[in-house]
Amino acid sequence: MKYEKRDAKAYARDNLRGIWAATLTPFDTHLQLDEAGWRRNLEHWYRNLGIQGLFVNGKQGEFFSMTVAERKRTADLAIEAAGSDRGVMVSCSDQNLDTVVELATHAEKAGADYIVVHTPLLYFGAHTSDTLYEYYRYICEQVDIGVALWNQPPDCGYLLEPDVCLRIAQIPNVVAIKYSVPREIYARLTRMAKGQLIVSTSNEEEWLDNIVELGWQVYLCSTPPYLLQTGSDKRMHEYTELAMRGEVEKARIVKESLRSVREALKSSRPAGKAAAQQKYWQELLGQAGGQVRRPLLNLTKEEKAAVRHAFERCGLRGSAAAIASLASSQ
Repeated sequence: MKYEKRDAKAYARDNLRGIWAATLTPFDTHLQLDEAGWRRNLEHWYRNLGIQGLFVNGKQGEFFSMTVAERKRTADLAIEAAGSDRGVMVSCSDQNLDTVVELATHAEKAGADYIVVHTPLLYFGAHTSDTLYEYYRYICEQVDIGVALWNQPPDCGYLLEPDVCLRIAQIPNVVAIKYSVPREIYARLTRMAKGQLIVSTSNEEEWLDNIVELGWQVYLCSTPPYLLQTGSDKRMHEYTELAMRGEVEKARIVKESLRSVREALKSSRPAGKAAAQQKYWQELLGQAGGQVRRPLLNLTKEEKAAVRHAFERCGLRGSAAAIASLASSQ
């Protein structure tokens, strides 16, 4: 641990900053964890793209199809690759509370910076303020590591209301929330939190406005940091740095220049196949993408062709070699 439990909030205010990306987990053709590919991706994300931190084993990473041992292994490798100058937030979300605590304890001992735990799926209207507070209080009591809340209403079936967020934020090692809700709601929580809780969301298109208008310090997080950028084309990083320095108009110009890339990525995504499409986009960028595990579905040959067509015309720089390499292998 890099800090004491009582210092978790202060540590996060000083260090949970910049761009943090949610990782996709590469599985090979036999649906086994592609460890070599995972290591290559980690090195690329941290060193070539300069991503400040990684959010490991979340929904993008298909945690629901991974064993506990696999989740621990991917976390260990991410922490190892981070070194002393990059961060790791490990998702410990699970329907079984004992598994959440086991993963949280492992992440803390392995040297993660923070953990994140999704609001639980509850039944018969059990998502009361008392239930949710006690859920996070119990988890936080088991560990000293900083804990981020995570609420996405379509997943769990309810909104973690801003006042409940602030109640939970009174727990010493609750430091942040990934709040995947409409902007008016997360803006309200940001104004209410006043330093008690770091608020963020995963929408890259709103990130610049959130820096400028809400004073946000961290993008936490989804896949755009490594799908919209290459080693020689880091425009998301560029506009973030400009905005943080107060050069807002320049930042807006750079952000707007990514419009064609965003549109290509979104428009070529078949319904229900977000993970598979993003993994194939990774491969087009020269990263390890691989297969998805059931119950998710992989892309068809025709769907891959459509993604590739969109990618080739999107305007990302420095990706021609990766396209050529992938083409020769198919």
